[in-house]
Amino acid sequence: MSRKRFDKMNCSIARALEVLGDWWTFLIIRECFVGTRRFSDFQTNLGIAKNILSNRLQHLVDHGVLERVEVQQRGSRHEYWLTDQGKDLYTTLTALREWSDKWIMGKGKEPIVVKDSRTGKPVPPVKVLDYEGKPVNPKYLSIEPGPGADVETRKRFKRGY
Repeated sequence: MSRKRFDKMNCSIARALEVLGDWWTFLIIRECFVGTRRFSDFQTNLGIAKNILSNRLQHLVDHGVLERVEVQQRGSRHEYWLTDQGKDLYTTLTALREWSDKWIMGKGKEPIVVKDSRTGKPVPPVKVLDYEGKPVNPKYLSIEPGPGADVETRKRFKRGY
């Protein structure tokens, strides 16, 4: 059974899932954030099959999340580095980790704690803020068609999303 494709959907979340929606993807990106660069280290740290890892790394390179960098003049030795696009996933990864710490792992059972290296203090939870910098309660958020909404998306909002 082939999986559903999201690359033609007029939805930012669906399109992001087309690039990031595999369970290995965020683990590979997590590894990059903690300094993993080499294929063999990804494989060891994740316990992932070589063919799957190779496919996922290439997919992330093809979509601009990772960059494959040659690190040796002779032979073919390379590393995988986060691009600016990949580094922008930090907030998403942080929010996902915080959600899991709260709802899956449980308070006091967090596997890692992220601290600001300048102060040594834990980084505060990710929040959606209003224009004045105050947290917004989800019940006050409204969702409406944006400038890239196609005709079908606009119809869905007219009849009730």
